Amino acid sequence: MLSFLSDYTEGAHPKVLQALIDTNMTTLPGYGEDAYCLRAKEKLRAFCGDREADVFFLTGGTQVNAVAVSALLRPWEAALCAETGHINTHEAGAVEFTGHKVIGLPAENGKLPPAVLAAWLERFYADETHSHMPFPGMVYLSHPTELGTLYTGAELDEIAALCRRYGLRLYIDGARLGYGLAAPAAELEIGDIVRCCDAFTAGGTKQGALCGEALIFPRHGAPAHFDTLTKQRGAMLAKGRLLGVQFDALFTDGLYLELSRRAVELALELKKELTGKGLPLFIDSPTNQQFFVLENAALARLREGVAFNLWEPVDEGRTAIRLVTSWATRPESVAALAALL
Repeated sequence: MLSFLSDYTEGAHPKVLQALIDTNMTTLPGYGEDAYCLRAKEKLRAFCGDREADVFFLTGGTQVNAVAVSALLRPWEAALCAETGHINTHEAGAVEFTGHKVIGLPAENGKLPPAVLAAWLERFYADETHSHMPFPGMVYLSHPTELGTLYTGAELDEIAALCRRYGLRLYIDGARLGYGLAAPAAELEIGDIVRCCDAFTAGGTKQGALCGEALIFPRHGAPAHFDTLTKQRGAMLAKGRLLGVQFDALFTDGLYLELSRRAVELALELKKELTGKGLPLFIDSPTNQQFFVLENAALARLREGVAFNLWEPVDEGRTAIRLVTSWATRPESVAALAALL
């Protein structure tokens, strides 16, 4: 069975596993106060080019989004995002469970267009009854988006300017951040994200770790007592070393971007092979998630030998599917899938 189901269907990269084995019997303090967590945080600060950044490690994407978003919002505030945004679709209402409404806005290719955001904010404050509504307090973006697309420099600058104008925080979900930075078509560099955002994540779960997300607040911008809030939400590991050791390995000798670059290269090879065989694109993604349109009659046959996601119906006879590469994808698997199709 070939698997293009997701980028977290394998365990961890061998270098990450080896680091866990090598440090396994070392006696260390808990709760992220060990030398490996501290060293990994310094490596992430260097990666970001921000020595003042506050860095925290949490175990998963839904958890880090819920904790970070609720920490950055005041009790009466809501988060704005693209209607396809992960917090609005696939996190079981985790942010709303913390007491903050998520407001989905019309998306374009998975992205929140600056013009749509600007129009919504203008309408909100023009409404004389807006004091009775959840106030916008944050803009949530995913980079790459849930459709594998990337924000441009101009788009991020426009959204950041709107956030400053209206006093909103800007948060980027970087569960697949490395794939976005490593894509040949990428405009944004890590420095652009650091400059524009109040907080963002660098994912480990989907990029070679067993689990783990790094949450980064640029310019020493973490909310007061964030450690305490993390503990209160059940998001602080006693064995914090589990996350620190993994991120220490991923951010040694450029491994994080190396793994991301390899996965994107294979995804683009996959796109070239399949479009060359006449398979239409559902959306033109430049990252490790690729979306194609397949005849329904072929779906059952393909699923006999390939694991993949059904995305959404296109029409009565066709369905969009998602194929995802990862650090563990082999070139032979790409060639075998092309042969099957």
